[in-house]
Amino acid sequence: MASTSLFFHSLQPHQQFPVSTGKTSKLSTRPFLVRPITASVSERSSIQSPQLSTVEPPEPTNLPIRKLPGDCGLPFIGPYKDRLDYFYNQGRDEYFKSRIEKYQSTVFRANMPPGPFITSKPNVVVLLDGKSFPVLFDVNKVEKKDIFTGTFMPSTELTGGYRVLSYLDPSEPSHEKLKRLMFFLLQYRRDKVMPEFHSSYEELFQTLEKELATKGKASFQDANDQTAFNFLARCLFGSNPPDTKLGSDGPKLVQKWVLFQISPILSLGLPKLIEEAVFHSVRLPPALIKADYKRLYDFFYESSGLVLDEAERLGVSRDEACHNLLFATCFNSFGGMKLFFPNIFKWIGRAGVKLHSQLAQEVRSVVRANGGKVTMAGMEQMPLMKSVVYECFRIDPPVPLQFAKAKQDLVIESHDCAFRVKEGEILFGYQPFATKDPRIFERSEEFVADRFVGEGEKLLKHVVWSNGPETEDPKVGNKQCAGKDFVMLVSRLLVVELFLRYDSFEIQVGKTPLGASITLTSLQKASF
Repeated sequence: MASTSLFFHSLQPHQQFPVSTGKTSKLSTRPFLVRPITASVSERSSIQSPQLSTVEPPEPTNLPIRKLPGDCGLPFIGPYKDRLDYFYNQGRDEYFKSRIEKYQSTVFRANMPPGPFITSKPNVVVLLDGKSFPVLFDVNKVEKKDIFTGTFMPSTELTGGYRVLSYLDPSEPSHEKLKRLMFFLLQYRRDKVMPEFHSSYEELFQTLEKELATKGKASFQDANDQTAFNFLARCLFGSNPPDTKLGSDGPKLVQKWVLFQISPILSLGLPKLIEEAVFHSVRLPPALIKADYKRLYDFFYESSGLVLDEAERLGVSRDEACHNLLFATCFNSFGGMKLFFPNIFKWIGRAGVKLHSQLAQEVRSVVRANGGKVTMAGMEQMPLMKSVVYECFRIDPPVPLQFAKAKQDLVIESHDCAFRVKEGEILFGYQPFATKDPRIFERSEEFVADRFVGEGEKLLKHVVWSNGPETEDPKVGNKQCAGKDFVMLVSRLLVVELFLRYDSFEIQVGKTPLGASITLTSLQKASF
């Protein structure tokens, strides 16, 4: 779900398969209509890579210019102190809130982890409101080279020696080739998305029901990890992991591999001295994960024949293409489903029975009106379901941290002031604050299920989880998530499948280093 996760756009009639009604664990005979998906970015020669922009003076502003507040402190000492505040003394949200209050500004200077000894340049300009945040998407003003994970870049030994698409700026020739490859993959496998999702998550719900029946509760996390990985492999590559040498090891291998990349910016819940010494001060040696990564690479190489052929046609070697396909599928898409699907359960579960009843009524009435078929056109007729998914992305975006580097001297505006930023400075935005900006969203801290219904759709330009506004499309020349529409599709499908099968559900919410942990305590099967 980050800048290189996978992408779908428009759907046309194509394929049918049976859908579960939710009243029984057996499949019904109702057909499920799947429509082909085409990327919104065509292969036409009129689409060009962005050119390196000439240096221009900062744009004029009508707002008063204010000196950037904030003090990064002495070298080493300041970044180290801020790291302790960020992870332990205050925690991430309080780290930013306390500085907003201190500086009376949503734009200020600070340090971002990891700091010493992993990076010598932890200083950033922090953007925490919905007006300043979008400059992070403007590739005419900012550069995205090697800044995907922030002020440090993981070793390329973790990605086969290549800088994969997420770390490339659109001005680099390889960016266009690799992003086109992602679009090709999704066009090529477009017919498989909806049927594979249905069959995969039908299995997941059956597993959860059995666990609930025997234990009285069921962990959504573990079942979802395996289901999401298998779904992506079947959907995008036509390969079923349990039938290969990889078996059921995919999710745990991916989790270890991702840890080696982003451990410097995670709090794992371990004692502070261990985390600081092992994860936040030094990089984990890539050699320790080499054999596990090779297993993942071999699986994707063996499953990607026609896509690798297309890579060669685009001028990308099969080896580089495979490492990029692995990253896009495992880090971006699987990582997104691992993080965001529990968030959907969390917010809908907390909203209670009234919302559950409304969603069940809307979903089932539309499906019945479409002859018992779940279709893309039908889902467009479910305004509450769509709004609920948008609201989950607004209030709890799966990729909370965004970084960029100023290409030139800039003037960045917040709601009340403007600030001068020098060329080369690193800009950082914490998305949950930007998308809960009270100057943009009423009741911004609340989950409002129908926020984006009717006139509320005008607010979608401020929903920016995809590294760009919800109202815009990914292109080869921008850094918006290549999988924006694919991610939205599978998130909607999760809600539709859930309320076709169940009237309501109850949950317990816990925490993990990467987000919410969901334990289901009740699933009430569909009664109408």
